[in-house]
Amino acid sequence: MNDASRLQDLTENGVDVLILGAGINGAGLFRDLAEQGLRVLLLDKSDFGGGTSAAPSRMIHGGLKYLETGEFRLVAQSTLERNLLLRNAPHAVTPLPTLIPIFSWTKGIWPALRTLFGSTTAARSRGALLLKIGFSIYDHYGSRANVMPRHQMKSRAKTLAEFPQMTPRIVASGLYYDAKIAGPERLVWELCADAMAANPQALALNYTQITAHNGPEISFTREDGTSFTTRPKLVINAAGPWIDRVNAALGAQTKLIGGTKGSHILLDHPQLLAMLNGQMIYFEADDGRILLVYDYLGRALVGSTDIKAADPENVRCEDDEIAYFLTSLRALLPGLPFDHSHIIYAYSGIRPLPASDAATPGLISRDHSAPVQEATTSRPYPIISLVGGKWTTFRGFAEEVADTCLVRLNHARRRSTRDLGIGGGKGYPTDPASKSKLLATLAATGGLNLTRAEALFARYGTSLSNLIAHKSSHTDATRLPHATSYSALEIDWLARTESVEHLADLVLRRTTLAVTGAINAADLAEIAAIIAEVKSWPPERTTAEIAQLTAQLAHSNRQNLTP
Repeated sequence: MNDASRLQDLTENGVDVLILGAGINGAGLFRDLAEQGLRVLLLDKSDFGGGTSAAPSRMIHGGLKYLETGEFRLVAQSTLERNLLLRNAPHAVTPLPTLIPIFSWTKGIWPALRTLFGSTTAARSRGALLLKIGFSIYDHYGSRANVMPRHQMKSRAKTLAEFPQMTPRIVASGLYYDAKIAGPERLVWELCADAMAANPQALALNYTQITAHNGPEISFTREDGTSFTTRPKLVINAAGPWIDRVNAALGAQTKLIGGTKGSHILLDHPQLLAMLNGQMIYFEADDGRILLVYDYLGRALVGSTDIKAADPENVRCEDDEIAYFLTSLRALLPGLPFDHSHIIYAYSGIRPLPASDAATPGLISRDHSAPVQEATTSRPYPIISLVGGKWTTFRGFAEEVADTCLVRLNHARRRSTRDLGIGGGKGYPTDPASKSKLLATLAATGGLNLTRAEALFARYGTSLSNLIAHKSSHTDATRLPHATSYSALEIDWLARTESVEHLADLVLRRTTLAVTGAINAADLAEIAAIIAEVKSWPPERTTAEIAQLTAQLAHSNRQNLTP
């Protein structure tokens, strides 16, 4: 069933659940509800995963720092969900050994106790004793569905032997394990695609705006000028930092969101990557705030800031944030050079945190909630808003809200998503021998050498079989001019099968070409030409798409493309 047929059905016969916002929370809930056989429609005013979900630290983590604020339930859920993602999306989520440099033995115990009992102004410094206690609790919570080793404490001598460029001010270090995600934006799309594959009465559409609400009906207009109206039984507001604006558009005035801005930079720094050797350093800056640096697809990702902010439309990584990152790196790693010449990309987003009067943004809870605006005489559907949460816990949050929806709709749960593979993680080999056998088969089927098959498998997981089966006039042998790890065949496949409407969708979200700084102007022209062929764009549209994305990269993401 194609999108047009699904939309006609959902508009003529109504929907059980309408989800507004296709970030990670909306996409996760969409998949869960689709798996239960409900009639569900997911809409976003922009692209899938195009807002806050595209601006995380790209970690899947249990939230070690949440132990300080006494959010033990959140840590328990986060560590479980991290472990489940390592199993259900192994093509995208992989283990990340994490080192914490320690600068004192006992510092921070009393401030931590004040924070635990509700203080919103406690200092953030943490000594070895405090961290040892935290690591032990963290290991305990992470033991469910565990797939990674327990923590280790390391002496100053051993730490400096491994990281000679690190400041000698440290007294010890601690090593524990979390995880990272290669392409968060892709995983959002994969959740949407899985939902539609599982249920012909489920549909996800991007670039679709609310235009009116009238009694039981809500009207929308798509970017191509077409419009439609539907009648939902339940509305889920998953618009992240736009939640209060979307509720207002539906006639429900709320003040649920008090967001903070998180910015990141990516460095082209081979010396730093060699020193890290696959580990993340999770460290205190001199002002007590927590920062991180790790190898993200061959670049050093550094983040993040935590600044109160409320305008998701105009967020960018500012000069003072970049200066803060570089100053903090120089203080931690005086044996390495850091300057603006290393920066190849920067990005920023607004975390959709609950409204809070906390003096310190870092102490605002990352837990989630789902407040309800009940139906009224003029609005006969309730609105459930998805407030807060974190990338790691999206599945658990979705399950909680899905169960609420199922109760309200008197519909039984058919299946759990706890052990359900995502996208290219479905049918993923569970041991090295099985993986080698599958790779050999895929390479032979696709006419690829084994090295190329391994690279593509790392990018797409078992979905590589779909790329290999894709019929196209383009081949994998034809590579982009500069970003030669991507082929014309890949671009054609993505453009035809993953709801790509704009050049930015493919460059920023279906691939990691922009965030890794792997793309130049010649690549943009080649990608745009392939999409233009798929979408039948006239020459002026192609030119405009290139100009718009180039300007966006230069302004919001601070990347200047070379010819």
